[in-house]
Amino acid sequence: MESFDDIVVGAGMAGASAAYALAREGRRVLLLEREDQPGYHSTGRSAAVYTQTYGNAVIRGLTVGGWGFFSEPPNGFAEQPLTSPRGALVIGRQGQEGDLERAFDEARRLTASVQRLSAAAVRDKVPLLRDGFAVGGVFEPAARDIDVHGLHQGFLKAFRALGGSISCGAEVLGLGGGSGGWRVETKAGTFGAPVLINAAGAWADELAELAGGKPVGLVPKRRTAIIFDPPPGMAIADWPLVIGVAENFYFKPDAGKLLGSPADETPSPPCDARPEELDIAITVDRLQQAAEIEIRRIEHSWAGLRSFVADKTPVVGFDPDLKGFFWLAGQGGYGIQTSPSLSRVTAGLVTGNGFPSDLEELGVSEAALSPSRLL
Repeated sequence: MESFDDIVVGAGMAGASAAYALAREGRRVLLLEREDQPGYHSTGRSAAVYTQTYGNAVIRGLTVGGWGFFSEPPNGFAEQPLTSPRGALVIGRQGQEGDLERAFDEARRLTASVQRLSAAAVRDKVPLLRDGFAVGGVFEPAARDIDVHGLHQGFLKAFRALGGSISCGAEVLGLGGGSGGWRVETKAGTFGAPVLINAAGAWADELAELAGGKPVGLVPKRRTAIIFDPPPGMAIADWPLVIGVAENFYFKPDAGKLLGSPADETPSPPCDARPEELDIAITVDRLQQAAEIEIRRIEHSWAGLRSFVADKTPVVGFDPDLKGFFWLAGQGGYGIQTSPSLSRVTAGLVTGNGFPSDLEELGVSEAALSPSRLL
């Protein structure tokens, strides 16, 4: 049985970034992935945007705390910049003025650059919106597209360069814990380590139960997205991400096309998610209600799982009842933009170096992330 300091289960964005952060501390780390390639599930299906105004207060603090990494990654981490300009525009309809005001007040607590826009200013930014659809908006000019593939591959490449090991096709079949640490039986062999990090995404509760622990109440939720052509001759490259304030749709430019979603959150068992025809039809209907577009052909559609616990805050920390079992789960739809911060949290707590002080200053605490709040 080959032994390591840490075994990370799940090589999506959460697991890859945590493995990288631990390897930087000089630890011997093994990254296990059940699929034939890392990032097959949620990571590989994300069209992420870096936005400091998205999510609850803890999510926003984690996002702000990760900006330094996105803007200035380590030398050689990526061949291209990890982000590019986009902007994010939250819009509201008549009767949603109060929701817009609340969104504006929440957003500017950590992000001073956000702006409150009139209906006319909203249409100036996105002329495709139907006249009278939006009564106003909240604009975050600093929001940016994230190169998800570049970020994920950067973590994996840097992890390998630090001596980290990756094993794919290594579904976990059995777990045993004891005074000597964890024994992990997989389809690729058996491995041991004092610390087992549960970054298994939608399967995180199942992994905990396999280890003899309790689930944290993780609920995977399916989200649907489509790619389609913009109206002929319409210049869309500089448009922002557009989000309904009720989070019932969004769309944004994507490589010359438009990407749209109904922002659905349909509970699902852990699985290889696929889009359903009804959800695609709902997507088309909501987008055509909001904008003067006719979606005649869908170029591509897909679905991914975003896993949440009850308070929609990530679960990061040692299990109070399982020695050496560390949770890194429940990132929901925020896993890409919070990965730099959560990887630092993981490394700090696993090594005993402590919780990052800069994140505490942003209102994020160890207790707010701890699995103890749910177990």
